[in-house]
Amino acid sequence: MKLTTLFSAFSLFFIQLINAQNIVGSWKGDIDVQGMKLPFILNIKSDGNSYSSTVDSPKQGAKDIPVDKTDFTDGELSFEQQALGASYKGKFSNGKIEGTFRQGNFSVPLTFVPNTENFVINRPQTPKPPFNYDTEDISFQNPKDKNTLAGTISQPKNFDKNQPVAILITGSGSQNRDEEIFEHKPFAVIADYFAKQGIATLRIDDRGIGGSSQGSGNDTTYNFSTDINSAVDYLMSKGYKNIGLLGHSEGGMIAPMVAAGNKNVKFTVLMAAPGTSIDQLLVQQNYLAGKSMGQSEAQLEANKKINSGIYGFIKNYSGNRYEKDLHEFLLKNFKDQMNEEAIGNMEQQISKSWFTYFVKFNPDEYLSKLKIPVLALNGSLDFQVPAKENLEAIKKSLTKAGNKNFRTEEIPGLNHLFQEATTGAFSEYSEIEQTISPKVLAEMADWIAKFKK
Repeated sequence: MKLTTLFSAFSLFFIQLINAQNIVGSWKGDIDVQGMKLPFILNIKSDGNSYSSTVDSPKQGAKDIPVDKTDFTDGELSFEQQALGASYKGKFSNGKIEGTFRQGNFSVPLTFVPNTENFVINRPQTPKPPFNYDTEDISFQNPKDKNTLAGTISQPKNFDKNQPVAILITGSGSQNRDEEIFEHKPFAVIADYFAKQGIATLRIDDRGIGGSSQGSGNDTTYNFSTDINSAVDYLMSKGYKNIGLLGHSEGGMIAPMVAAGNKNVKFTVLMAAPGTSIDQLLVQQNYLAGKSMGQSEAQLEANKKINSGIYGFIKNYSGNRYEKDLHEFLLKNFKDQMNEEAIGNMEQQISKSWFTYFVKFNPDEYLSKLKIPVLALNGSLDFQVPAKENLEAIKKSLTKAGNKNFRTEEIPGLNHLFQEATTGAFSEYSEIEQTISPKVLAEMADWIAKFKK
């Protein structure tokens, strides 16, 4: 080999080695989600000429999530995380990586720089052992869908099973028994507070989360309601006599579904529960979310028209070839507003069984049958389930039922998570250290305490 050729080969090897050394390590970027900056950490390792990586989302409590495929070729970094449906492709230059992050139909620019931060998130209300009450991890089967649910019972020592016990029901999406979000654990906080006030709780992992087994790909809110009905039956089998339901958001839909059909439910607490029909709620929710993100009135009205049309189609559909008819409907009505890729991505989301059931749901069907005591609370800054309209609808339904023992209340300054907030915007959820307002904890516990025997 000539000297010049050897030198060239050595130089190429040296450049590759320098690039590998530069790309290996911890990188930080911020993903903009509805105006909220979510820190996203990429940790890259090398093994010879191959790479592996993990990702962290500190504000969401996610750490060391394995990445399925990591590649760095010709100065371009790409990775894929199949379980999350996430991918990234970007160019490495001048000590940073600039590219695009994708997850489902969500796409956003993402620039990584070397990570020098140590993220510490303060959640002062999260309970810490040792506890001055009893806790027991339990599991039981839903005999209808044949799935297994796992959860935790928290109760005062020497608990009298004639005293109140509340089953806590999570909101939309797969959540653990603490209803954990952004490292907030609202159900753990509620269980801790209630136990200290003489009230027991059962909180449960959703299907496919924690100790609970997977459901099916076609699960709907109805299926989730059978899990809670099974939880009521489980507590009855263990000798509990004074069982109530506390549901947050979608959990506030499920609680009346179960209570309307199970005579063993003695009281219900609804936290940010829908009262209006869900198609109406989603249109309003999307409008307010867009407004909080600074969209123009023209954009808001255009999106409102699209959403109203889509939800109307889903709600009123009665044919037998849903996916095909949905595709034709979207192409016919929205091809000027959305390209074919956007339409395809939307179809994947709104053709799912859960979503179609959700859009067709009318809470009045169950609320109008409830005669047991009901407490319904909403925060005045809640844009996901706006307080005024939904509390009025709940009141109307319970009045129709002839219910003589209910109370609805809009609490000033609280968001959808019942945190003391400034605007109620989604971007505040992770920034606020408080998990749930002490006022709300006290109000719920005081109301439930009235049912002590």
